[in-house]
Amino acid sequence: MTKSVLALGSNLGDRAGYLRGAVAALDEWLLVVSGVYETPPWPPGAGGPPYLNAVLLVHDASATPRDWLDRARACEERAGRVRDPADRNAPRTLDVDVVAVWTDDDTPVLSDDPELTLPHPRAHLRAFVLRPWIDIQPYARLPGHGPLTDLLRAPEVAADLADVRARGDVELESAQ
Repeated sequence: MTKSVLALGSNLGDRAGYLRGAVAALDEWLLVVSGVYETPPWPPGAGGPPYLNAVLLVHDASATPRDWLDRARACEERAGRVRDPADRNAPRTLDVDVVAVWTDDDTPVLSDDPELTLPHPRAHLRAFVLRPWIDIQPYARLPGHGPLTDLLRAPEVAADLADVRARGDVELESAQ
């Protein structure tokens, strides 16, 4: 029923290992994985180590958007993610965000549920999501916001893009 774009990020511990763990956990649904990028902590000026980021395109004929959220949270839990309710941008072992979901006929799924807002309400402002996503879907459009290439040229995103550094030395391979 759905395909989804999932954004991965890690800035604590074995960052590449946590990303690899998420890819392995999602492997049966994995269509393609982006390259890995290193970025400063978010928001700009926040403390903490740099992030490793990647994006996955996944598909499951029987999955609902909620299933993708549950799978994302299960990956985070396996990585020992601890959420700090007082600081939603706190460093973390693994963050897996459901960025966007489509039905099999490519209709975007829209949701204003506070637990799963679709598309992700800040994805259009995040160079660390848009840049890896372009690796795997160069002509993609973020529902409600337009082509990724246009979003990357927006001044607020273009300014952050300069700090997004490709990490060709870190590979995330699926078992497929």
